[in-house]
Amino acid sequence: MPASPPVLRPVSRSRPGPACRGARVAGHFGEFLQGRLGPDGPIALVTVPCPALEVRAVWHPGRMAGLWQGGRPVLAPGQVARLARLFGIAPGRLRVSAAMPPGGGAGASTAALLAAIRCLAPMALSPDTEAALCLALEGATDPLMHPVPEALLWAPRAARVLGRVAPGPGFEIVGGFAGPGRRTDPADTDFADISDLVAAWRVTPDRAGRARLATESARRCHALRGGPDPAPIWALGRDLGALGLVAAHTGTALGLLFAPGEAPRQAEAALRAAGLGRVLRFRTGGGR
Repeated sequence: MPASPPVLRPVSRSRPGPACRGARVAGHFGEFLQGRLGPDGPIALVTVPCPALEVRAVWHPGRMAGLWQGGRPVLAPGQVARLARLFGIAPGRLRVSAAMPPGGGAGASTAALLAAIRCLAPMALSPDTEAALCLALEGATDPLMHPVPEALLWAPRAARVLGRVAPGPGFEIVGGFAGPGRRTDPADTDFADISDLVAAWRVTPDRAGRARLATESARRCHALRGGPDPAPIWALGRDLGALGLVAAHTGTALGLLFAPGEAPRQAEAALRAAGLGRVLRFRTGGGR
């Protein structure tokens, strides 16, 4: 069971009195790497930030509690109620809109919780405090509260930074979601050992090398855990000139990695024909 929410430690001045508040939080699109650091080591990941997928939230103060999430419910009413009690305010009405499918491996739950926290909190909170709150409310969390999440080696089951990695060159990513969502189970720790991939990631600055490492991480994850098979998408990617593949290690996101500006026009249509849904194109990381 998730732990009780931690004691808040505000880091800036409180906001003026109750008012309508809004927040937008970008999600991610799977992970470049995810697995254990050694056979019995902690679970670690390097995320793929995705500015094209975000959660928007708007909170209206009041004593009447309400939660609207449209056709993509991500938050539980109890989570919002716990936050309201923790912050010492009436629950009010919260409207949440997620651009990504729940369980897709795109950070819907973490992004929604962060958006709710930023709407309800009476003062700005540090990334460490936001991470601790998300961990307490969902049991595992993505590093979306940090300004450059792809520069972190992140422990999702502990909500802490294990180390820092160079963000490296940028990618153009074309991808989608393979079937219905698969929510993360915080108690699931059966991941492949990627300690060698993490070590190689730290000393591999070039785009092609990192794409190969991401592809291997996705391959190892599928071999151990099952889920959407990345092999057919990667075979298609080679025909399209992709450098590699990226996947959600818990979830259904699959995407092809290209150098910026080099993803062909037909990539989206090809991925739809291969069975992926909600296909999108975005860029992440640095430039050329």
